[in-house]
Amino acid sequence: MRVRLVLLLALATAAIALVVAGCGGGDGGGSDPASVMPAETPLYIGVTVRPEGDLQANTEALAENVAGVDLSEEIVSALEQGAFTEEEDLDFEKDIEPWLGDNAGMAFQELAGGDPEGVVIAVESTDAGAAEEFIEDFSTEVGDEPTYEGTTFKVEEDDGTAVGMVDDYFVIAEDETIFKAVVDAAADESLADQDTYGSAVDATADESLADVFVDVGNVLEETGTEIDAETQQLLGATGIEPKEAFVIASVVPGAESLEIDFATNAAGDNPPTGDASQLLGSLPGGSFAAFAAGEFGARLGESIDLIDEMGIEGQIEPNEFKDALKANGIDLDKLTGGIGDLGVFAQGNTEANLTGAVVLTTKDAKEATNTVSNLGLLLRASNTPGVTALSGDAAGFSIRDPELGDQPLVVAAKDDKIAISYGLAASTQALTAGKGSTLAENPTFEKAGDALGDTPLSGYIAGPATLALVDNLLSPEEAEDFESARPYVEKIEYLAIGNGTSGDLATSKLIIGFSK
Repeated sequence: MRVRLVLLLALATAAIALVVAGCGGGDGGGSDPASVMPAETPLYIGVTVRPEGDLQANTEALAENVAGVDLSEEIVSALEQGAFTEEEDLDFEKDIEPWLGDNAGMAFQELAGGDPEGVVIAVESTDAGAAEEFIEDFSTEVGDEPTYEGTTFKVEEDDGTAVGMVDDYFVIAEDETIFKAVVDAAADESLADQDTYGSAVDATADESLADVFVDVGNVLEETGTEIDAETQQLLGATGIEPKEAFVIASVVPGAESLEIDFATNAAGDNPPTGDASQLLGSLPGGSFAAFAAGEFGARLGESIDLIDEMGIEGQIEPNEFKDALKANGIDLDKLTGGIGDLGVFAQGNTEANLTGAVVLTTKDAKEATNTVSNLGLLLRASNTPGVTALSGDAAGFSIRDPELGDQPLVVAAKDDKIAISYGLAASTQALTAGKGSTLAENPTFEKAGDALGDTPLSGYIAGPATLALVDNLLSPEEAEDFESARPYVEKIEYLAIGNGTSGDLATSKLIIGFSK
């Protein structure tokens, strides 16, 4: 039986939206294949097989822009020419298009081995009779044709792949046991009936081509991962319940960009908030990568409070952590209370000139300066090698270590900023953020911010500058291997990252912008 090759057909359908353009459109609705997936599925991918309107046009344009291909023609041609032998000619328009519905889904039941296994694929059918004929026409060398709960299916002799119709879905399962689980799910309780899945679906982006759902609780159970009591206590204190947590990612194509939207309930009772885009824009304009986090001090303070409350097993008793540091002149409450946002930048195009820094804004410049100075004194008093006090306008110290390379690690404070950098030059730039050339003056950076809309920009990577660095870091052998990917990577103009909240969910966006 050619079920293994039919499986390639369905995998292609689920992974890249088989008739994403030009092969006829559905009504844009359809049912959810999750309704036949086992309830305890840890990883599920749903795709729109027959998009319409802007979704179809954007996907088509993106494929043409990035890869220079007509996506529908490429996929159909690959299926017709490669998936079947010459004796089993596949005509997409005749054999598949008449029964292909709007949606498809792929679920993985086993994750413990590292690679997802236990695959089951369900493709919505608009004509169950035609889909059954397709199975009959391209099924030979069948080992068994068992019946389970009134559903007859076929099992391949070679590897046990099972294929058949469950309700109105064309289903392929890795083995007979998984196929039977699909039949049970369709008749009783499925993934679509789970509250966790329902909450995740409600958070998916509009106009998404594909959605990837991860049930964290089922992943932990399936992989046999145990959370120790101490970690469980820490998570519980922040309102995180791993067994009820989920992550969902939606893939949204644009004509010149690819957007991936994330949502999760695994961020606790108070998902991160804050807009640090102003700090991000003030970082050096020559940065090839930069990131920022709003209200970092408040988040750091919450984490320190939890560590202090719980202690560190075998090292520090509960409620002694902050007191121990305070005795050495470091008041963590004052420090975190005075910190505002955090920014990180990196620049350079070779290993020799690669540098970067962390910059913290503060609400109390005097406290920041005192804390950095006291930390330097503490390190020198403990005979930490390589520690030297800074001279000049900035307060702080540097640490030299052969493992760090030629440049020292510098910790410095000036005015309302604290900088932690590799090399003194980066520290100087960090402490004067906003003066001189900045990212905010970069047209591509501005374009990245505009792409995120109302979502504050929290991360930026410049495509050409990053590619230049990669080229200089690759060995000749690695560079040769990279050549096949180069035409596509060269199209990347920028990566934009934004974070926010939606109700009690933490959300984020990753947008890859492509040049024409």
